[in-house]
Amino acid sequence: MACLLHAPSMLCSRKHFHYRCGVFGVKYLSSKLVVQSISMEYKSSYKQGGRQKYDCLLFDLDDTLYPVTSGLAAACSNNVEDFMVYKLGIDRNITSELGDLLYKNYGTTMAGLKAIGYDFDNEEYFSFVHQRLPYAKLKPDPVLRSLLLSLPIRKVIFTNADKVHAVTVLICLGLKDCFEEIICFETLNPIKSGTVCVGGDTITGSSKLFDIISHFCQPNTSASILPKTPIVCKPCQHAIEKALKIGNIDPQRTLIFEDSVRTIQSAKLVGLDTALKKCPGRDF
Repeated sequence: MACLLHAPSMLCSRKHFHYRCGVFGVKYLSSKLVVQSISMEYKSSYKQGGRQKYDCLLFDLDDTLYPVTSGLAAACSNNVEDFMVYKLGIDRNITSELGDLLYKNYGTTMAGLKAIGYDFDNEEYFSFVHQRLPYAKLKPDPVLRSLLLSLPIRKVIFTNADKVHAVTVLICLGLKDCFEEIICFETLNPIKSGTVCVGGDTITGSSKLFDIISHFCQPNTSASILPKTPIVCKPCQHAIEKALKIGNIDPQRTLIFEDSVRTIQSAKLVGLDTALKKCPGRDF
């Protein structure tokens, strides 16, 4: 991952690491330097007999542990659109626009589809979307592996994807044994599809489809009146809080690595230190 690190001090209190990819006219640094710097800080702390800053490193998976140039994100988007067409009967001409609106307003297209009234099996969705991904394009990352294993600290994956996908990616990268736990879709959504507790409210899927494209074509429209999703996922603050509770993770002693600005914003509200991998063409 070729990134530029913006931070006057890599390990100052309550800070935000900021990566920026694809910026012209700048000198690039590897994102692995953040993990390496934490490793160096730990060695220094041990020598000085001080307490380490972090108890846990929380990592997003896709496009964070591997470069977006792998092509998995593009392939996944195509597969999601195919699912919308072949499994839900949505017109191919609107899948791209619809998918973008759902992703931007709900965190994942899947969560958005559920919100606007589509009913489908979660396992079938993930199987359709992920089984056709070009995993062979992911290569082992021995440098990152060595850095992660050098840290005597808890390391956890936090992803919106299902566990099968998460494990597959980690195996391809040679990083599976670097992480103690995987917090994924099934972790946050253990109840059957269609009904789940979100922020204390029980939400059930609607039998009537909500036309979100027409909704945003109206003047003075607002995202605040969109139907709620039964899916718990990032970037929702509740999803982060739930993940921390399930994982018994102290937000005040945790650093999260993410490629989503919105998830970073929510993580900050929860009290996490944050590291953003900023990629070309993505501002949300």
